[in-house]
Amino acid sequence: MASSLTVVGALWALLSFLSAAISCTSFFMPYWLFGSQMGKPVSFSTFRRCTYPAHTEEKSLVMVEECGRYASFSAIPSLSWQISTLVTGIGCALLLLVSLSAVLGCCIGDLISRMTGRLQGGVQFVAGLLISSGCALYPLGWNSPEIQQACGNASSTCKLGWAYYCTGGGAAVSMLICTWMSCFAGKRKKPSPY
Repeated sequence: MASSLTVVGALWALLSFLSAAISCTSFFMPYWLFGSQMGKPVSFSTFRRCTYPAHTEEKSLVMVEECGRYASFSAIPSLSWQISTLVTGIGCALLLLVSLSAVLGCCIGDLISRMTGRLQGGVQFVAGLLISSGCALYPLGWNSPEIQQACGNASSTCKLGWAYYCTGGGAAVSMLICTWMSCFAGKRKKPSPY
């Protein structure tokens, strides 16, 4: 099995896959923000929520203890969370695309050259910027009524969760370390005898 990657390239492929997996998995987890509502713990991400209020048949309000996503894109409680969902999702898709092609470069000869490795590093940098932007926009949505019900008016009772940090951390690794390693990932082309 021929590889188109150098030793640094193989490490780049592994690190790219791990950082993409961490960022993407954490993006889909509803544990970006933790709060409390009606004595029950609640958690949010950009497009998902765990434990939410609902009306019973007797018209009383109860907390439903299950996780789910918002019914539609417009049902996401704030514009900044909608933008955050969009840019973070695009960034995660780009990271996955690059990491899968990098892993394929471990098995397929002549797939990744020095130039394509650098190009993929550029894509990783852009993806990291998009995910970082999504993470930076996320706290701007804390002024929505839904979040204020769980966190109070000052959002002082809520805490950022592990998924928020993992999403941003995976993006930082991709943007800084993987981008640098990609410059040395591909093997030099052998000169053609023709």
